[in-house]
Amino acid sequence: MNRTEIASLGEFGLIDHLTKDIQLTQPSSIKGVGDDAAVLDYAGKKIVVTTDLLLEGIHFDLVYTPLKHLGYKSAIVNFSDVYAMNGTPHQITVSLGISKRFTVEDLEEFYSGLKLACEIYGVDIVGGDTSSSLTGFTISITCIGTADKDKIVYRNGAKDTDLLYVSGDLGSSYMGLQLLEREKSVFNGSDEAQPDFSGKEYLLERQLKPEARKDIVALLAENDIVPTAMIDISDGLSSDLLHICKQSNVGCQLFEERLPIDYQTAMMAETFNMNVTTVALNGGEDYELLFTVPLTLHEKMEVVPGVHLVGHITKPEQGCYLVTRDGQEMQLRAQGWNPLAEE
Repeated sequence: MNRTEIASLGEFGLIDHLTKDIQLTQPSSIKGVGDDAAVLDYAGKKIVVTTDLLLEGIHFDLVYTPLKHLGYKSAIVNFSDVYAMNGTPHQITVSLGISKRFTVEDLEEFYSGLKLACEIYGVDIVGGDTSSSLTGFTISITCIGTADKDKIVYRNGAKDTDLLYVSGDLGSSYMGLQLLEREKSVFNGSDEAQPDFSGKEYLLERQLKPEARKDIVALLAENDIVPTAMIDISDGLSSDLLHICKQSNVGCQLFEERLPIDYQTAMMAETFNMNVTTVALNGGEDYELLFTVPLTLHEKMEVVPGVHLVGHITKPEQGCYLVTRDGQEMQLRAQGWNPLAEE
């Protein structure tokens, strides 16, 4: 395989090389890559902006993360934040810190995943920056989207008696990560070790190639349902639910028996001798939507596929609790991903 040194192109040559075939598809994208700034026109819509910083060794490990998958996931985590506002992503800017061990071909792989995500979700790449890095690969993506002013959803709108829903299933991404870490440790101890991923493909996909729940946002809109509060599950169900409760000044009851858990997740948790409920509560990186709706919309919600009723909102003085299968109440704690935690 050819290895083209990045220095042979230079910064602007590299940007031109990686972005030369980008075609703008969004009507709001007036000017993209190639000028001092992008130019966007949103015609009166509310603007939604989010940004994510991903650092090698903290957020991803290139021993088992293909660069194409990393590019895809880097875009998806930003799209997910916009959908969690009940919005629609339209553009991203992409800034990269690159060490000398990477080649032009490596960055082509990264950009191929990035472009694929943008193509599937209808998002334009309109700018960014590149710089050298002494600490590995650094990715910073900013996503710009829109939301109707009467349909935008914040974390602070949950009310007492609201119902609590989650899309998809929980804990699968975390178990995919545990599987990859296990195989990495085996690989490090042997030159001939081959990873054993048979029957666990779903877990790997959830970790390496997650999807943003554009489909759930669309289904809610089709059924004229506007959540009162919403967040995407990136840090773990427990942590993110507590964000909603704190900002809405409410309590909650979450029912263990209602947590949606995939079969592969349950089997892998058993293999690792982990409590599957703990995994579902604290795993993180599921990028599912956690949201509340008024009790009066219960019947409407019953026809929305892919979402699960997992609990309800209570008065703040009642606190935030998990109701176990045997009826015990356990206080919810934020034990999910904390990017500033001590090692």
